[in-house]
Amino acid sequence: MRRIFGFCAVAAIGFTALAASSPASAAYHLIRWRDTGFCQIWDQNIPTAPYPGNFRVIVGSEVPTFVDALVFKDGMLRSGACSF
Repeated sequence: MRRIFGFCAVAAIGFTALAASSPASAAYHLIRWRDTGFCQIWDQNIPTAPYPGNFRVIVGSEVPTFVDALVFKDGMLRSGACSF
């Protein structure tokens, strides 16, 4: 039992060190659903695509932070390009 606990502790410390040493990469896109016109911020770090596939990417390049994506989405809502 002590060996299992020790192994788990060492593994947890290793995973924590690995997570702390890897740089955080955040990439966000603004997508617009074709049927409703609703705009949504999509995190590109999620390994799947949005479902269903009836969307269009409004921002072609990656937006670096979530706050920047919110500012861009707010501008699109104010201009009427996106619906709420």
